[in-house]
Amino acid sequence: MTEAERIIGTPDGDDETAEPAEQPKGRRRILALFTVAVAAYLLDLISKIIVVEKLEHHEPIEIIGDLLRFEAVRNPGAAFGMGEAFTIIFTFIAAAVIVVIIRLARKLYSLPWAIALGLLLGGALGNLTDRIFRSPGVFEGAVVDFIAPAHFAVFNLADSAIVCGGILIVLLSFKGLDPDGTVHKD
Repeated sequence: MTEAERIIGTPDGDDETAEPAEQPKGRRRILALFTVAVAAYLLDLISKIIVVEKLEHHEPIEIIGDLLRFEAVRNPGAAFGMGEAFTIIFTFIAAAVIVVIIRLARKLYSLPWAIALGLLLGGALGNLTDRIFRSPGVFEGAVVDFIAPAHFAVFNLADSAIVCGGILIVLLSFKGLDPDGTVHKD
């Protein structure tokens, strides 16, 4: 290290505090992203397997009186059953979201953003799995929904993960926290 670098504090390769602090930080955030995504995906997948096996073609199960029940529904459309004719478009949108999140992961240094994006990724993968592998066919499959609150659309855990991730992203944006960990005041 030159005298000028020592005086102004420019780190070099011998500085033990600068290099180790940067590398693990990036890896931890990517690991957090994929851990949250895998957890959300597996919870959704397992819940749908159970619903198809135990609840489909049976009477709904009341959880909280008339306020909440479990009811197996196949949804070829989007939220509230809209857009049934556009199933293939929803499939490609989900695939595009997954690609964008994976590309963004390289620059991800914020744990809250990793959690939010992990929820989005896991939810998108959960519904994309249904779109690809469920009937009536590849890229046209109907999503398995089962959580049925009174006076609201029937949804699944993937939908919940997507909504929670989206809300968290809005909150992080309002707070000025960027995915790279920087904070801005605009």
